[in-house]
Amino acid sequence: MKRQTFNEINITPLTDIFLVLLIIMMVIAPILDQQGLSLAVPEYVEKSSVDKEAKLITVNVTQDNKYLIDDVEVLSSELLPKIKEMIEQKPDGLLIQASGDSTHQSVVHLMDEARNAGVQSISIVEL
Repeated sequence: MKRQTFNEINITPLTDIFLVLLIIMMVIAPILDQQGLSLAVPEYVEKSSVDKEAKLITVNVTQDNKYLIDDVEVLSSELLPKIKEMIEQKPDGLLIQASGDSTHQSVVHLMDEARNAGVQSISIVEL
């Protein structure tokens, strides 16, 4: 008895693999489209040309992640009311002067509190 050879390729398993990959891509695609933090990078400006009359709230973030407003330490829990109080006197925005050794978390926390307080413009400078 002689064995018959198959002259056709069975593409059913290949089709199954492509369908599974298609489903995986359809599930993952919306996740990849999520937006993160939108930042606008300012142009470099010489210090001497900065308007000294600008009414900015200046917050220093020290290397040990403490917040200083007008050289007075402010606790993390007191940032929101303090910024709300100061925004009436200085409505132009917030300037964050962060130490290079401060953590990303402390700077982002300050940015979140400023947004919650109603600050529209936030600038960041590394000290």
